[in-house]
Amino acid sequence: MKKKYEGVVVPMVTPLTAKGEIDQEAVAKIMQQFAQNSISPLVLGTTGESASFSEKESVEMIKAALASKSAGQQVYAGVVNNSVSEQINKGRQYLELGVDVVVATLPAYYILTTEQMKRHFEVLAESIGGPMMMYNIKATTQMSIPLSVVEEISHHHNCWGLKDSERDIGRMHAAIDQYRERADFSFFCGWGAQSANSLRTGADGIVPSTGNIVPEMYKSLYAASQEGDDASALHYQELTDEVAKIYQGGKSLGQSLAALKLMMREKGWCQAFMKPPLTSLSKSEEEEVLTDWKEFMNDVQKP
Repeated sequence: MKKKYEGVVVPMVTPLTAKGEIDQEAVAKIMQQFAQNSISPLVLGTTGESASFSEKESVEMIKAALASKSAGQQVYAGVVNNSVSEQINKGRQYLELGVDVVVATLPAYYILTTEQMKRHFEVLAESIGGPMMMYNIKATTQMSIPLSVVEEISHHHNCWGLKDSERDIGRMHAAIDQYRERADFSFFCGWGAQSANSLRTGADGIVPSTGNIVPEMYKSLYAASQEGDDASALHYQELTDEVAKIYQGGKSLGQSLAALKLMMREKGWCQAFMKPPLTSLSKSEEEEVLTDWKEFMNDVQKP
């Protein structure tokens, strides 16, 4: 079943200059790499340090991504904020600028009841006035959106899917089973280590942050999954898991994002500057990451 939203969507890093400004040239480079590998970007998601940028900076990043968009790419835009009115304003503005769909989280400051979560997404879906996906990420919001809430909101005409980054295998399979046959609602797995498994069992798409550095591997993983070649899909899953360990292993989320940008710097795609309060890695940490990264690339390139 062909759905409106499917495939590989990578939560794109937000590249910065030494002055802390959006690096327009780097945005174009990354978008080109994505396009060459049949990947669409999720701009201003968790990997994009979305919570750290002002409205002006966020709009600048959205415009830069849209200006570099290639035929066949869709631009997903994160709306992350503790103010509901600001989430609504961002969503409306991003859609007016030309993004294909906005991806909305729960506000992260207060723990919400199930009814409050439901009300939040009802208000967003109605007020944003265009295509929206729900984004479940317990790691940052400290809350899990109940699948019962997802089901209710899924029938709103503006709600087109769920991006789920919670590491719960039972929940993942339950959601896949629920929406596999729904032409109007897509399930995206945001748990990178379950990319191949989720696609094999019926997920519509995957959202792996590791796709920032090895987009070609996710193109191959997705193609193998579409062809029913489970062995090849598993091969690329294992390779991408190894890459993820290099920048995520033993690190906080913020440190892992700094390591990811560092690895991308080695490819010439962007600089490794971070937006405060996040910081770059120490010299010793950088050396460790780069050593592991170079060893991995050397192993992969061996005949």
